[in-house]
Amino acid sequence: MGSVTPSSRTLSRAIARAVNPQSPGPVIEIGPGTGPVTQALIERGIAEDRLVLVEYSPEFCDLLRRRFPKARIVQGDAYALAKTLDGMLSAKAAAVVCGLPLLTKPEPARLALLAQAFSLMQAGGPFVQFTYSLTSPMPLRNAFFTWKASPRIWLNVPPARVWTYRQLSRN
Repeated sequence: MGSVTPSSRTLSRAIARAVNPQSPGPVIEIGPGTGPVTQALIERGIAEDRLVLVEYSPEFCDLLRRRFPKARIVQGDAYALAKTLDGMLSAKAAAVVCGLPLLTKPEPARLALLAQAFSLMQAGGPFVQFTYSLTSPMPLRNAFFTWKASPRIWLNVPPARVWTYRQLSRN
């Protein structure tokens, strides 16, 4: 867990806005916790049965199954995302939404997670991450991706920023 409080409605909606509901394929959410971002994704127009929620905590998995019975709940390690989801996706994902506190992990682990996420997504799909930090959770030097940062979201405690990463074209 990255915070003692769930993401605010304002932050959850900002995260969900980075996902295009018209893009085909599943939407993967890693680290959904109690589901505030999951709810915002549904309100954004993403069908619940398109959601693949990867959560480490068995207790949160039980809660998510009750709250979102049509979503696929996968108990597993998000840092081994490709292995955790091996054989579970019927198509390339439209997006990966990440609620993990990435800055608690070393830089190589963060970059490996991003590379795995890109391998599971269709070309141009967003990896959406929020942070309480003033800087990007992904190192921006020598990046194999583009990035865009939202303005600070002051109506979240603590204030946060949403980062959207997209893999550079695979020419």
